Amino acid sequence: MNKDNRNAAIAALIIILVFGLGAYFLPTIMLAVGEISTVAAAIIGSAFVAAFFVVFWLRGRAKR
Repeated sequence: MNKDNRNAAIAALIIILVFGLGAYFLPTIMLAVGEISTVAAAIIGSAFVAAFFVVFWLRGRAKR
């Protein structure tokens, strides 16, 4: 494993762990926000899913 592969693997691990924890707590957060506004809860859920793809898209652009 060379330096580039190792850095990519570490970055992917960190991203997966952060989003894994976020996905674990997302239902609780959405229920809490949903009591205030269902639209805000939907926006938070959509933003979480979009952020997952945006992070990998930005990482791909940075590697090019």
